[in-house]
Amino acid sequence: QGSVDCPNLEFEYGDADGHGAELAELYSYTEEPELSTNRRCFEEDFHAQVQGRRWLELDGAQQKAYVMRLLDGLEVVNRDKRLQVARAILYLAQGVFGDCANEGDVLHWSRHNSFLLYQLGTFTAFLELLNMEIDNSQACSSALRKPAISLADSTELRVLLSVMYLLVENIRVEQEEDPPEWRTCRETFRMELSFPVHTEEPFALLLFTMVTKFCSGHAPHFPMKKVLLLLWKVLLFTLGGFEALQAMKVRKREELGLPPLPEDSIQVMRSMRAASPPTYSIELLDQQQQKRGHRSRRPLVKQDSLDIYNERDPFKSDEAGVDEEENDDVDSGIEGELDLMERDTIIPVMPTQRPPIERVSFPKGLPWAPKVRQKDIEHFLEASRNKFIGFTLGQDTETLIGLPRPIHESVKTLKQHKYVSISDVQIKNEEELEKCPMSLGEEEVQETPCEVLYRAMLYNLPQYMIALLKILLAAAPTSKAKTDSINILADVLPEEMPITVLQSMKLGMDVNRHKEIIVKSISASLLLLLKHFKLNHIYQFEYVSQHLVFANCIPLILKFFNQNIMSYITAKNSISVLDYPHCTVCDLPELTAESL
Repeated sequence: QGSVDCPNLEFEYGDADGHGAELAELYSYTEEPELSTNRRCFEEDFHAQVQGRRWLELDGAQQKAYVMRLLDGLEVVNRDKRLQVARAILYLAQGVFGDCANEGDVLHWSRHNSFLLYQLGTFTAFLELLNMEIDNSQACSSALRKPAISLADSTELRVLLSVMYLLVENIRVEQEEDPPEWRTCRETFRMELSFPVHTEEPFALLLFTMVTKFCSGHAPHFPMKKVLLLLWKVLLFTLGGFEALQAMKVRKREELGLPPLPEDSIQVMRSMRAASPPTYSIELLDQQQQKRGHRSRRPLVKQDSLDIYNERDPFKSDEAGVDEEENDDVDSGIEGELDLMERDTIIPVMPTQRPPIERVSFPKGLPWAPKVRQKDIEHFLEASRNKFIGFTLGQDTETLIGLPRPIHESVKTLKQHKYVSISDVQIKNEEELEKCPMSLGEEEVQETPCEVLYRAMLYNLPQYMIALLKILLAAAPTSKAKTDSINILADVLPEEMPITVLQSMKLGMDVNRHKEIIVKSISASLLLLLKHFKLNHIYQFEYVSQHLVFANCIPLILKFFNQNIMSYITAKNSISVLDYPHCTVCDLPELTAESL
């Protein structure tokens, strides 16, 4: 699987997938029958209140009056009645698909209803219900006694989390045609989630607590996929995505008086080709054994890191002629080892009978602007002075007396690309505060959403990181099922296990899809946290990173790469006809084992 044989993947580097795809991932295929249950609960109540009319025909005031009536129904003591009302509200958030003709209409009404529900206080009401369900010891104890947990054990939690996810996701996504009151509503919601008014902690912390409670084994019935998806979207909404992060970085550099960034790293990443995966380790061993059988000697070849960009190292150009003369006799050995792409920059390729391969054109030079730290210049000058003069001048980077001309040129080039990061300034400030705590006084810390979240997480931060990595391990494609590993399939397995081949295939795809979504939401959440903490303060980033390393995060990430990456990436674990909103408005074709 060299880089030439690897097809170019259609990959977009962004915060999240398309709006419809993100909503579809909330539901597992096993939950599909519940969509009609939600519709029935809504229609029974709606037709009793509003005679002979549809939801889409009501004006704004009538829709508000009906929603207020539904919210009153959440106050009843009877648990089953409360669930029916919650299902009716969920049907509204899902876009009243029974009255819609196509997928676009469902998504439009889902957004419209989400803003309406939020404005009338639905999120706060559901937050109270969620707190009740989390503390419901009866549900926890019954789940602990069961030998196998299924969808039925988490019904109430799934309905509550689904409504909250739909509100967050629909309000988070900006569209050009949004009216001004929706934009105001979005900012209010963002502030409410970032800076809690009623509770002592931000909403994200409640979700982190659910994750740790699930991993500790006290609440095995928690629907983890929905919790993690909601956690990811809340972090994305409150902290900001990649583009918001870049804008914050630019603003912060201006405040600190640092020169502007040499490039927008997000745009650089978007223009880069999706990286070719390394060869699967087992295949690599097989290839090496085959080569050993028909090879007399194998000289060591130093691979140039710039070869992949079809560019030789400019500093080696003078020596290239000498190297080629010396290495004429070992060319035959090298040919066997070099990849085709690297070979055509050094050795003329003999025409061989191979099928035509699409050539991969790499940009000239590296995609990133080079960055040099002050310490790099100091180390370079220290080494040069030791070599040419025999003594050093400490941190002096201006005095170049006694050094040859090429060193002057090198220092000039290094200084041209000198980069002072925000982290360097933060570390320097911390050192000064430590030296003179009395004279400098307390540091003024801005109350940003990131700062509030870090302060709330700090006390139990190691437990949160361990819990996320435990779930990531359980969802890893190469992990073996162990007796002590946690069960992350509680919210995908049906009450009655499949009896036909078709049902088994469908459930198998559902389980793989379920794991894939969990991996996506955890990795996206961790990446967001690390990026935002690094910008907020380098020591916050280091503390989180330290606990990730302690919890064996690096071997876990390597575990994901220790497989055939191409087949893992391109594996299709979804059944498009069963995805929301398609399955709500279209007649489903008969599924067969062949079509799956």
